[in-house]
Amino acid sequence: MTAATTTHDPNRRDFLYIATGAVGAVGVAAVAWPFIDQMNPDASTLAMASIEVDIGAIPEGQIVTVKWRGGPVFIRHRTKKEIEEAQNVQLSELRDPQTDAQRVQKPEWLIVVGICTHLGCVPIGHEGKYEGWFCPCHGSVYDTSGRIRQGPAPLNLAVPEYKFLTDTKVKVG
Repeated sequence: MTAATTTHDPNRRDFLYIATGAVGAVGVAAVAWPFIDQMNPDASTLAMASIEVDIGAIPEGQIVTVKWRGGPVFIRHRTKKEIEEAQNVQLSELRDPQTDAQRVQKPEWLIVVGICTHLGCVPIGHEGKYEGWFCPCHGSVYDTSGRIRQGPAPLNLAVPEYKFLTDTKVKVG
């Protein structure tokens, strides 16, 4: 007994099936594209992804608050005394140990996200035992490097991604 083999010759019907499938796939893609494209962020959201700040007008010892991604960012022009105090802290005293050098690119400029790491309140500058920030919601105290020193907050104030474009201009984000 021999097995019968049949060969299938392509014909016009096969071509029509393939062509119909291809047109259907293009049609589905054309209908789906607007729904996929609308998930991209709009121009105003993309514009907030980074900001440029002129820091040349910030006097030494002052803190400026800017809005970035819908929240506050503190830019602090630190005095020599504030820098020395921040650098001389023993890491063993800190709940979330980080040296001052790990938190700044230039010692005179500290840039941190202005949201308390406990429950998301906005701390007040030049307050508290360490003259850094004090969160009035639950009493967290941060030093002049934005490190948690007292209170319920578990972590230091976050340092956003930033870079200095010039000596007087910084880009956050």
